[in-house]
Amino acid sequence: MTQDSHHHQSHPDIIKRLKRAQGHLLSVIRMIEAEQPCLDIAQQLHAVEKAIHQAKKVLVQDHIDHCFESAVDGLPDAQRARLDEFKAITKYL
Repeated sequence: MTQDSHHHQSHPDIIKRLKRAQGHLLSVIRMIEAEQPCLDIAQQLHAVEKAIHQAKKVLVQDHIDHCFESAVDGLPDAQRARLDEFKAITKYL
């Protein structure tokens, strides 16, 4: 993996989301060990999934918005429009 010299303003938010997921996951483990109701466990697992999904989404969008942007700097307007369309559609991932 290459290291990027760009400062990612989204990384503190991603770390916060992943720590939240970590806390939820620890709760799930404790709930299973305590034989809590499956519905409650499923709700906590859903929270873990959501937190991880949001962290991944923020990371990918940040990469597209900043890192990818610098790689295509100077493209003609027609190609820039296609890039802008690509960036817009990734928000639906």
